[in-house]
Amino acid sequence: MQNIALITGGSRGIGAATALTLAHAGYAVAVNYTRNSLAADEVVRQIRAIGGTAITVQADVAMEDQVMAMFAKVDAKLGPLTALVNNAGVVAPASRVDAMDLARLKRMLDTNVLGTLLCAREAVRRMSTLHGGAGGGIVNVSSVAASLGAAGQYVDYAASKGAVDSFTVGLAREVATEGIRVNAVRPGVIDTDIHASGGQPDRAQRLAPQLPMHRPGTAQEVANAIAWLLSQEASYTTGALLDVSGGR
Repeated sequence: MQNIALITGGSRGIGAATALTLAHAGYAVAVNYTRNSLAADEVVRQIRAIGGTAITVQADVAMEDQVMAMFAKVDAKLGPLTALVNNAGVVAPASRVDAMDLARLKRMLDTNVLGTLLCAREAVRRMSTLHGGAGGGIVNVSSVAASLGAAGQYVDYAASKGAVDSFTVGLAREVATEGIRVNAVRPGVIDTDIHASGGQPDRAQRLAPQLPMHRPGTAQEVANAIAWLLSQEASYTTGALLDVSGGR
């Protein structure tokens, strides 16, 4: 039976690299996007060009009805899900907490925390042997910001990723006897366009001299870690928080 993976936020950066990496490993892939359909279509085109199977699935992961419709589409188009990568996330321009408004805080927590929980819930309902599933793997994309705190920059983002870390450990223990492994990767400074959405397009290169390895990481390096956590080579790994941060 072919492995089937859903990657949220799969149209760019770490998500796109993960989609392509899993496709190379033989997975059929559902590439989720919120607005940028052209970018998602391009990822699917690249997967099909190597003989893989892929579809796009539009959904805002913070919206329960859209999440449920997305999973239903994956069920219908690809079949029983065996892997979920909770990669969708947002960041905002650098700010102190005392300058953050409610709209920013709600967007941060709704996407990064609520979206992760909703998607994991739907995955467990499909994968768990308790519900008649055949098992599977979930990888949540967190951040080393969860332990560093990101003071003066985006404490709200760091807090949202701290919640993802706690959720990863708790869910892993909850479903450990139901055929599901749950882990997280915690990227450090990775050279993707998420920095531009936070108002600092040059952040990765600017911080490079301050990093232990004197360079930012790549989306592919994070994707490789995600693929390993989903593979049978990681069969005894669950509840792990794997830093992919170059020692940061």
